[in-house]
Amino acid sequence: MPRTLLIVLDSVGIGGAPDAVRYGDAGADTVGHIAEACAEGRGDRAGLRTGRLRLPHLSALGLGLAAEGATGRIPPGLAPDGPVRGAYGHAIETAAGKDTPSGHWEIAGLALREPWGHFPDRSPAFPEALTRALIARGGLPGILGNCHASGTAIIDELGPGHVRTGEPICYTSADSVFQIAAHEAAFGLERLYDLCRIARGLCDAYRVGRVIARPFAGSPEAGFRRTANRRDFSVPPPGDTLLDAARAAGRSVVSVGKIGDIFAHRATGREIKPGGNAACLDAALAALRDLPDGGLVFVNLVDFDSEHGHRRDVPGYAAELEAFDARVPEIHAALRADDLCVITADHGNDPTWAGTEHTREQVPILAFGPGIAGRPIGRRDTFCDIGASVARHLGVSLPAGTPFL
Repeated sequence: MPRTLLIVLDSVGIGGAPDAVRYGDAGADTVGHIAEACAEGRGDRAGLRTGRLRLPHLSALGLGLAAEGATGRIPPGLAPDGPVRGAYGHAIETAAGKDTPSGHWEIAGLALREPWGHFPDRSPAFPEALTRALIARGGLPGILGNCHASGTAIIDELGPGHVRTGEPICYTSADSVFQIAAHEAAFGLERLYDLCRIARGLCDAYRVGRVIARPFAGSPEAGFRRTANRRDFSVPPPGDTLLDAARAAGRSVVSVGKIGDIFAHRATGREIKPGGNAACLDAALAALRDLPDGGLVFVNLVDFDSEHGHRRDVPGYAAELEAFDARVPEIHAALRADDLCVITADHGNDPTWAGTEHTREQVPILAFGPGIAGRPIGRRDTFCDIGASVARHLGVSLPAGTPFL
């Protein structure tokens, strides 16, 4: 019975969506702009990487051709050297947003029809009733932040005050999110998680998609750093997804990385949450080796987004792409005769773009395996086509989307 490995390269968009202008993102192009920057020498960093963006294995799967479909041009260096080794195309998100849950849910066959609630870009950003309730229920002396901010920058700025006062750092962004940063030792990791659970309940009234715990360590003297103990507290999907369909059919599901959090731990099967892209891919491939017939491994690789996109780090993003590309042969080798692997993304995060937020972009679809012929699948007008194709391959029922396999 066929199996599937579904890999989401978090934020690896390939060109502005048709409605990108509504989001201030007309012209954004994560992969294209990184490739152009590298070709011009703006992707160099001593000891990390130099020269053109080198993605030979992803290009052989059709990444450059998928980008051409989305934007009309192949990014520098991403044309395949020979016949394409899988089905390739590009997909447009129909959900109103450019956030992680909306993208992943639509990939899994559930397009969000109602827009999320967002906090305004002003200070204070949060309604007074929300902050008062959080302080009272959390037993807090107060909160710091209460604004839109970059997660790394606000920890550097307010970390010393947080350690001194015990007031957690609360901030948001253009996404539908309430984020709480606190020092793992000075504030306590479990206390931070408990506070986020309180915030999750309070944020429901505002239609906020995620409350995120952002633990950090370090000191004012040596500097602060975020740890791998992030946890997302998400609203459950408002309908059934590919994961629900797999569970209903009695299939084995393994969720790696943020997938469990994104789907509010519903139908996510065995959850594995290592830190970092390499460790998540290691875990996904190990799970695939032991996966029963008919099973699904669903993995999110977040470092593209969290470590490089939001930090507007072109060389780091390019190096992360090249590191993943180098492991594509390992993915090929792990697939059995009837297996399918799909590589895609959930939104963009163009590191050459203004600000530090996600960008509204089309995403690549690279579908391959021993039985998958190289061919174009064109433009897909919803991410749901990905979930529909995986569902058909697995032989489970998912009503949304049009399969391309």
